[in-house]
Amino acid sequence: MARDPWAYRDVAVESIVDPGSGRLRIKPMAGQAYSTGMRVQCARALVDPERYPAGTRFLIRAKLTDRAGGAPFLYSWHGDPVRVLDKRAAATFLDEYRRRRI
Repeated sequence: MARDPWAYRDVAVESIVDPGSGRLRIKPMAGQAYSTGMRVQCARALVDPERYPAGTRFLIRAKLTDRAGGAPFLYSWHGDPVRVLDKRAAATFLDEYRRRRI
């Protein structure tokens, strides 16, 4: 089955340390249509602490999905390009996102 490119949207995410496991995980940044507690399935390279430390922000292409009626989550195909965002670029993206929603 082919990927539907229209289902994917730009989403700003960041890596955080999971308090339960101590490993890095990816979560959506605040200020978007997605809960900051929502799971994000993406390339493993983004949660590699040797490549990207905790707190690194990324811009990914993701779609909202669920698996067999489970809880919704964001899915990003592992082969899509990922952009690392600095603090200013993340703030600019979130500001533009808010303007587009109005």
